[in-house]
Amino acid sequence: MASLRSSSQPISQTLQIYLKSFDQQHDSLLSPTRNVSFYRHGIPSFRCTVVRISNQAQALIDSIQVSEVPVLSCEEVIKRLRLSRERYKDKQEFPAMYSSVFGGITTDPAAMVIPMDDHMVHRGHGVFDTALIMDGHLYELDEHLDRFLRSASVAKINLPFDRERMRNILIQTVSTSKCREGCLRYWLSSGPGDFLLSPSGCSQSALYAIVIKYLYSSDYSGIKVVTSSIPIKPPMFATMKSINYLPNVLCQMEAEERGCFASIWLDSDGFVAEGPNMNVAFVTKEKELLMPKFDKILSGCTAKRVLALSEELVKKGEIKGVCVRDVTVEEGKRADEMMLLGGGVLVRPVIQWDDQVIGNGKEGPVAQALLNLILEDMKSGPPTVRVPVPY
Repeated sequence: MASLRSSSQPISQTLQIYLKSFDQQHDSLLSPTRNVSFYRHGIPSFRCTVVRISNQAQALIDSIQVSEVPVLSCEEVIKRLRLSRERYKDKQEFPAMYSSVFGGITTDPAAMVIPMDDHMVHRGHGVFDTALIMDGHLYELDEHLDRFLRSASVAKINLPFDRERMRNILIQTVSTSKCREGCLRYWLSSGPGDFLLSPSGCSQSALYAIVIKYLYSSDYSGIKVVTSSIPIKPPMFATMKSINYLPNVLCQMEAEERGCFASIWLDSDGFVAEGPNMNVAFVTKEKELLMPKFDKILSGCTAKRVLALSEELVKKGEIKGVCVRDVTVEEGKRADEMMLLGGGVLVRPVIQWDDQVIGNGKEGPVAQALLNLILEDMKSGPPTVRVPVPY
């Protein structure tokens, strides 16, 4: 094997010089096969096999296309980002984003970026939350914002501004987007500054918010779930809504690989915990709405709202009571109904868990009643849960 180091000449020129030198040393028409490594600044750039040197050296040079990585201006980067967005613009729409780094709102998806030295990017030091947008209103914005600030406190991230200003920024971002159906997702990071472990070099924490436009799915048919083999996060991290969602991602991928909608986590004591991004609830044979305790899992805003709304079903006699306590797997699997609760699914009935059919294997009446209550609450609930957006 032959090699050449060059730090000052273009690779294509280096290739030509090398092959000419190689050709002079091996002037036969059919030289033995040789593996040739080419180096750029001491690093292997590519390898090729040379068989015919004398007669085909120039043809080899002409056939090998060596492209240098371009150095782009800011304007060229933005142009390329816009072209990149065009390739998948039908996936999701992002009509507006706020960033405290540039101190404003942008409606250009190409500018919706986060600095690489932000510690949320390379250290996972950040928290987030989401509020649904329904009929031009932000649903449970204050409940989500309160949880967001609790998560930031546990993650030891200082606020860049007070709660009221943060709330106004979020509402203005939705207003600018003109989006009336979708969701608002927002993050708080320890901020950009360096690539070290400690955030001590970050000058200020950063707030980001983006509006995601979509129409809600009308599919509330029964689904299948499996017990997850992915370890659940420890309570400190499970109860904090941080951006460290790799366990959640693997949990969801495991379900999809097994042809199911979601996986169900068990806690360290073997009790039913939660799904990858939703809570779990059951209707027992005694007609009691049962939900796992929130001391080791995320306190779901949708789940807590369902608990409050379910009192209507108690009054109507459709269920006998509501209880939050530890739930065993055996108890969950023999329940009359099982459902997933969360902003992404609202109320989704589960008809099979692992190999166990839940109830009669059909969507249950309590899950349907709770779904109707949540949908009605989102459309015409009290001002405490519906914040109008001033478009």
